[in-house]
Amino acid sequence: MIAEPVAHGRADSAVAERGPTALRIAVGSQLRKLRELKGITREAAGDHIRGSHAKISRLELGRTGFKERDIRDLLALYGVDDPGEREQFLELVRKANQPGWWHRYSDLLPPWFETYLGLEHAAKSIRTYEGQLVPGLLQTPDYARSVVALGHDADGERRVSLRRRRQELLTREGAPSFWAVLDEAVLHRPVGGPGVLRGQIEHLIDMSRLPNVTIQVLPYAAGGHAAAGSSFTMLRFAEPELPDIVYLEQLTSALYLDRRQDLELYRQVMDQLSVQAEPPERSRDDLARIAAELD
Repeated sequence: MIAEPVAHGRADSAVAERGPTALRIAVGSQLRKLRELKGITREAAGDHIRGSHAKISRLELGRTGFKERDIRDLLALYGVDDPGEREQFLELVRKANQPGWWHRYSDLLPPWFETYLGLEHAAKSIRTYEGQLVPGLLQTPDYARSVVALGHDADGERRVSLRRRRQELLTREGAPSFWAVLDEAVLHRPVGGPGVLRGQIEHLIDMSRLPNVTIQVLPYAAGGHAAAGSSFTMLRFAEPELPDIVYLEQLTSALYLDRRQDLELYRQVMDQLSVQAEPPERSRDDLARIAAELD
């Protein structure tokens, strides 16, 4: 019998809503549980599918797609013999292998950002510090259009469309919690001009009223802080097997940090920023004041 959370091949609807990356994580977690129930090592499982223990580790963490032949062989090794259960499990595998909605924009996206979109869509909580620009998940179309124009000469509207599609994450059923700390400098940088910035700040006020969204302003008066010069995002997942990830975006690449010492450092920095920043209600008042000054 295949144990929960994918009993009889059923995926929790919330997991399915979180996209193929979340399904890969859930299926990988189930494969690990089946292997451990049989007392089979990763090395032995890897040998059985003509691979390595590292390949089994990637499969169990949901960090790679699944080959049906490998999964059939692993299910046989793990004693899942019932044809109905095997087929239901394989149907989950097929769903997990389906491309995410962002695949239609793959011609615009570097591989490292496609990886981030899958993880963002699968996350149960997102915490971010931004010192330069409004985070993409909170940008208005006009603001996003102005940001896109800074670095891209072509496909501007499709890039804005991609950003708007990403933002549906915050209002879907089972939406993740989203907590953003914005340096006050972000609110005074006139991206797109004063009118666009005013509309953007008013949008931040509206978004801050969503039950799953928290926005804090880090004022100039806070002085120096531990994250000076380094915007970053922390992703947390419902699956305990998958560690938190810190995402650091650069001009032509990105870093994904998941070492325990790195995670602890960034958690401490994020907690410190949250204490230094104005509380959410006062931040909302600050946003309204800054928007009014742009009239």
